[in-house]
Amino acid sequence: MQYISTRGGMAPQTFSQVLLSGLAPDGGLAMCETYPQVTGAELDAWRKLSYAELAFEVIRKFATDIPEADLKSIIQKTYTEAVFGTADITPVKTLAPNLHVLALSNGPTLAFKDMAMQLLGNLFEYTLGKTNAQLNILGATSGDTGSAAEYAMRGKKGIKVFMLSPHEKMSPFQTAQMFSLQDPNIFNIAVKGVFDDCQDMVKAVSNDHSFKANHQIGTVNSINWARVVAQVVYYFKGYLAVTTDSSQKVSFSVPSGNFGNICAGHIARQMGLPIDKLILATNENDVLDEFFRTGVYRVRSSAETQQTSSPSMDISKASNFERFIFDLTGRDAKQTAELFRKVDQEGGFDLSGTELFAKIQSYGFVSGRSSHDDRVKTIKQVWDTYGMEVDTHTADGIKVALEKRDPAVPVLCLETALPAKFEATMIEALGRKPARPAAYENIEALPQRFEVMDASVEQIQAFIDQHTR
Repeated sequence: MQYISTRGGMAPQTFSQVLLSGLAPDGGLAMCETYPQVTGAELDAWRKLSYAELAFEVIRKFATDIPEADLKSIIQKTYTEAVFGTADITPVKTLAPNLHVLALSNGPTLAFKDMAMQLLGNLFEYTLGKTNAQLNILGATSGDTGSAAEYAMRGKKGIKVFMLSPHEKMSPFQTAQMFSLQDPNIFNIAVKGVFDDCQDMVKAVSNDHSFKANHQIGTVNSINWARVVAQVVYYFKGYLAVTTDSSQKVSFSVPSGNFGNICAGHIARQMGLPIDKLILATNENDVLDEFFRTGVYRVRSSAETQQTSSPSMDISKASNFERFIFDLTGRDAKQTAELFRKVDQEGGFDLSGTELFAKIQSYGFVSGRSSHDDRVKTIKQVWDTYGMEVDTHTADGIKVALEKRDPAVPVLCLETALPAKFEATMIEALGRKPARPAAYENIEALPQRFEVMDASVEQIQAFIDQHTR
């Protein structure tokens, strides 16, 4: 399996090469040359596999340059009950007939990002160990990616993490999870701005090819291909959990800001997983909902990006979206590059009334948005009706799922985090604090270590340079 760039300017590379590289040299994103296919017979043969066994079967189709014995060992080391608190790893919770929640937040940071990040940490360590190399990870987070990356990389040999987050715009719990870490290889940088400013800085540093090479810069954001591949696995696991044979279809409802989580669902569908609808749910920052409804992709400015009670989706420029557009254009790298040149220069593009917009339906996407009042109402409704606590982002996904689903088709709502991470809104919705794992009691009171910085590429480069000499 070889990997190319969505913008056409990268010679084919291996899985291990794109694992460590982040953005392609031409500013595009790595994509497999063709999607590996999964047959109905394979699906049915996978029904009795453990999560780790299933992950090996899926990921081996992409990571063909890693010896299978090594890959199996890495995956078995990752997906364990000791790490995820349950032997099932991603248990399904049935709320009502054909309405399910796929629990993805049993990892060490209580968010779905652990599903991929724990594997990435082990893959990085394995790959770097082959050549005794170093990697300096530069990432951006709106709340959950940062802590998942830091907990996966803390203490890893040859790895340092520089994580950018929007200053004072995450929940107190999310902030404490990251900033309380005292590991010498972890550096937290609070940027005066919004998540999109952080993400733009990561891309700018990645596009400075000299600096990137000299400082061994890699990424863990959803622009990292391996992270998306790891997320593909739980779509297969969820499907197999609620069906009995491969003739059945299932829909997935996915809270989405940066398009990484639902992009994994798109890839699973392209591989042959029988997905009916991919239901995309946004919060008030509804750039993606607007696109899938109208064909207009209109990036919002930092000033227009709202701070909401589902803060991990406070994103107005979805970096993973380019992978879907690449497929939508028929994998036309020239057209994809031109569309994203328009994003950079004009703030977006308009596909309304075009053949491309007409094709979107064939990929199964539908979308909707949720407001603060909606998510508070949904949290209360799910608790009162089904006795289940869900966090603010998962509530967005359930709200839109109930609007857009076909009641005859099972829908799996992807849980994205535990309610403990968003205490204020949970109190507003239910009148009490959410349950909190014992290990996280009083985490907000722990000493915090972080730097506050302007949204300046020069400042972050100077900081990285100072701490990697």
